[in-house]
Amino acid sequence: MSTIYIVEQGAVLKKESRRLVVEKEDRILLEIPDFKIERILLFGNIQITTQTMKFLLESGIETSFFSIHGKLMGRLAPIESKNIILRMAQYERYKDEEFKLWLAKILVEGKIKNAKALLLRYMRNHPEVDFSQAIEGLEGCLKELPNKTKVSSTVGVEGRASAIYFECFGKMFRKELQFTTRTRQPPLDPVNSLLSLGYTLVTNEMFSMVSGLGFDPYIGYLHEINYGRPSLALDLIEEFRHSIIDRLTLEIINKEVLKIEDFEEVEGGIYLKDEPRKKYFVHYESRMQKMFIEEKSGEKVNFRKLFQLQAQKFSHTLQEKVPYKPFVVK
Repeated sequence: MSTIYIVEQGAVLKKESRRLVVEKEDRILLEIPDFKIERILLFGNIQITTQTMKFLLESGIETSFFSIHGKLMGRLAPIESKNIILRMAQYERYKDEEFKLWLAKILVEGKIKNAKALLLRYMRNHPEVDFSQAIEGLEGCLKELPNKTKVSSTVGVEGRASAIYFECFGKMFRKELQFTTRTRQPPLDPVNSLLSLGYTLVTNEMFSMVSGLGFDPYIGYLHEINYGRPSLALDLIEEFRHSIIDRLTLEIINKEVLKIEDFEEVEGGIYLKDEPRKKYFVHYESRMQKMFIEEKSGEKVNFRKLFQLQAQKFSHTLQEKVPYKPFVVK
């Protein structure tokens, strides 16, 4: 099943029989049967008819609305899962401070291990680079975690590990586009622009996954509750950030798939232009759909399937108190 990205400004999404059609100025840009569509992402000024919205809801095709530069504005989704038992378990675990701390440590541990794995992978491919001191720093962060007694101090360890990691991350870019520090809202350079866009896309996918399984996506354990923040989706995406988006960003920049002229400054931020954004989505889809063997289960999966498996494992953790094991690259 496909993910459809619609970025042509002024286009209209319509329903014709059992097909969805994208038109602009009486010209058909895309025509696809509904059974081949899993999700639709609309960027910027895209119109959608009422008949089409009803059809999407009936067909279970989730639709997300983004600003032209990739900020998630909202989602059109079928009625949420009736799995109230899962949500009750989620609320009860949220009130358990010991459980929250235990889980926060697991999530941060998984993220740091994947950061370390990416640095080691880069060193193997580029023997002239030495990240050994940074790796020692990450190992030190891992050793600190068991001693933390609050979620806030666990988050502090994650922050220090991220600072160590991103300092090395900036040294991995070998072409014109460079990275010095993480900036967001708005991103201040092309690399941060790609990171922000990618993180938004995977968070939206995890939001859809946990909502579909019956979770409340706004009740998290590592990320504190805040109005409008999908804390649970952010919790579960932490173990995937480096493996999916950071590696994708490195590949796109170092292979010069995108260059400086593909970006523009808008209201103080740096963003992809329209045509390069389409190119980015092609590479993002390729990354998300690439099959690999999941080492623990031996199952052949892609990252979308892995999102589902991890969300299901997390459901067991909440309801049956089964230990949660994050995805960790070996």
